Amino acid sequence: MTDDACNFYARTLNPKNVWRPAVPISGRNCKDAVVLSIPLNLEQEVSLATPPRTPPSNLIHQIVFVTDDPGAMRSYLADKGLVASGNAETSAGPEFAVNDPEGHLIAFAGPNNLPIDSTSRNRRLIHAGFVVHDRAAEDKFYKDILGFHVYWHGGMKDGETNWVDMQVPDGTDWIEYMLNVPPNASHKTLGVMNHIALGVPDIHAAEAQLRKNGWKGTEQPQIGRDGKWQLNLYDPDDTRVELMEFTPVEKPCCSEYTGPHPKP
Repeated sequence: MTDDACNFYARTLNPKNVWRPAVPISGRNCKDAVVLSIPLNLEQEVSLATPPRTPPSNLIHQIVFVTDDPGAMRSYLADKGLVASGNAETSAGPEFAVNDPEGHLIAFAGPNNLPIDSTSRNRRLIHAGFVVHDRAAEDKFYKDILGFHVYWHGGMKDGETNWVDMQVPDGTDWIEYMLNVPPNASHKTLGVMNHIALGVPDIHAAEAQLRKNGWKGTEQPQIGRDGKWQLNLYDPDDTRVELMEFTPVEKPCCSEYTGPHPKP
């Protein structure tokens, strides 16, 4: 975690009096922190950590899902042949993590109870996307074992499937398979594909606030192929942070939605 990356998430991305300032787990500021936890609401947070000496191409270290009973989930996954790799790096109590078929680290934690002021409750992380090379193998984990279902799928052109949104079985959040990415993709391309998305009620108001915070990005809000307003930002390590409105404003391409939309 560089100072620039720390400042991007802790200051540029977090409007004053809307998101709680970053809370270092270790250290009192960006320079001193080893792991920096940035609460988004009472249940969600983004954590930044110092990468290994040789950083991986995928700079999303892990994705954490909340479950009512981590112990029962761990036993269930063990029955399916999935062995926990140890404690996850979150602040939610007893946690564990497993690897999906392509090696992505997926963690499960008990409900969070983050110390955060009420003005931050409208900020939600609504999905995370990552490169997938074998959709069938991933479906065996997310669909057959975890019970996820396709929320929407589409591509840059009609008839193509470049993105598959897999929604959790009892909520509105989803993961996004980023398909058809070449094995030798550049760091920049992987930064676009491996991303997180934050829900906002008004994309233009969000952009205006970012400009006030000092963001100087050249991207403009646009309606995506899924029919939702969105705006792409890139952190100093080239990982994409997508801002997305909660509901579509026009008919999506390629497929209909099959699940409920997230809410503020």
